[in-house]
Amino acid sequence: MAQTDAALTLSVIDGIEQVSAAAWDACAGTAHPFTRHAFLHALEASGSATGRRGWLPQHALVHDAAGTLLGVAPLYLKSHSFGEYVFDWSWADAYERAGGQYYPKLQAAVPFTPVTGGRLLVRPDLPEAERERVASGLADGLVRVAQRHDVSSLHVTFPTRGDWSRLGEHGFLQRVGLQYHFTNPGYAGFDAFLGALKAQKRKQIRRERREVADSGLTIQRLTGRDIEPRHWEAFYDFYLATADKRFGFPYLTPDFFERLGETMPEQTLLVMAWRPDGQPVAGALNLVGSDTLYGRIWGCCEEHRFLHFECCYYQAIEHAIAHGLTRVEAGAQGEHKIQRGYLPVETYSAHWIADPRLRAGVADFIDRERPVVRAERAALMGESPFRTA
Repeated sequence: MAQTDAALTLSVIDGIEQVSAAAWDACAGTAHPFTRHAFLHALEASGSATGRRGWLPQHALVHDAAGTLLGVAPLYLKSHSFGEYVFDWSWADAYERAGGQYYPKLQAAVPFTPVTGGRLLVRPDLPEAERERVASGLADGLVRVAQRHDVSSLHVTFPTRGDWSRLGEHGFLQRVGLQYHFTNPGYAGFDAFLGALKAQKRKQIRRERREVADSGLTIQRLTGRDIEPRHWEAFYDFYLATADKRFGFPYLTPDFFERLGETMPEQTLLVMAWRPDGQPVAGALNLVGSDTLYGRIWGCCEEHRFLHFECCYYQAIEHAIAHGLTRVEAGAQGEHKIQRGYLPVETYSAHWIADPRLRAGVADFIDRERPVVRAERAALMGESPFRTA
C-alpha cells in the first residue's frame, strides 16, 4: 500500500474477486461492458487471463481516508505482447538486442479486447475537482506500481482521448492508431443507411446480402436469455475452428463464454447462421454498451461467400439502427470495412518507459509514426462509400 496524496491511498490486488462488484462498478460503471467487474471476473475466473497465461492481474485501487473506493484501473503484469493489438514487438526486440530486458511489463488494458474505454476509472458522482484529483492519483499510481515491479515499461492501450491526454500530462508517450467504426446519425432503417451510400457501393452491399439469403442460410440475432447453452457450445466450436485456421491461439476458454452468458446476458448479442437442416455454421459475438455495439469475435465451421460481412457488419448495423445506438465498433484492422460503411477513426495508447535510452528511441518512433497514421486516415477517408463526407 502506498500513499498517493494526503487523503488518497493506492493499493494493488492480484485478482478482481478481491474487490466487490458493487465497489468496482461504482467507479467503472456498467454502460461500458468491458470494464465491468463481471467481464473482467469472467476472464480471470475462467482461466483466460491469468498469470499462467502471461496476464497476472495487478489492478490498481485508490481509496479515500475513510476507505471508500474512489478509482480503479485494470492492470496486468505481462510476460509477452500477445492479445494487445497495439504492437510493441519491435520495441522489445530492439531493447533486448541492446542488452535490456523488456519483459515483464505492465499493461493497463482489457485483455484480448481492442476497444476504446476508460482506463482511469473514477466514481462519476464525485465533484469534478475530486474526480480530477483521483484520476491524477491513478495516473501517478500506475507509474509507482511499474517502479515497484522494476519493469521496463507500462502501456495503457485503447484509453479514451481524455485519459490519453491526462496520461500525456503525466509524462507518458502518446501514440495513435486506426480502427474502423460505423456511425449512426439516426437512420430510420437499413435502407436509409443504404440510401446514404454511393450507388455502386449500395448495389454491392445489396448483392452480398442477397447472395447470403439465396444460399438458404438463416441469420438470427440472439440476446439476453434467448442465448442458450447450445448456442455457446456451437459458438465455441466456431471460435476454435477460426483460431486454428488463422494460426491463432484460442485465449478464451469455454467457461468464459458460459460466465458471460450467465452474468451479462443483457449486454450480449450473438448473431448465428443456420443451415436449412438446423445445423449452426457460423456466429459473431457482440457486446452492447449504452450507445455502442462492439463486434468482438467471429467464427465459422463452413465457408460461405459474404457470410462474414453479413454476420459481423450488416447485422451489427441493423441492430444498432433498430436500437438507437450511435456507433458500431467492429474490432481491429480491416480496410475492407470502409466499403461497408465503417470509416477510419483514431485510437490511442500511452506508454511509460523506464530506461531513458529506450524512451528516447520509442519517442522518436512515435513522433515519426503519428503523421503517417494521420495521413493514412485522411487518404482512407477519400475512399468513403458515402455520397457526402
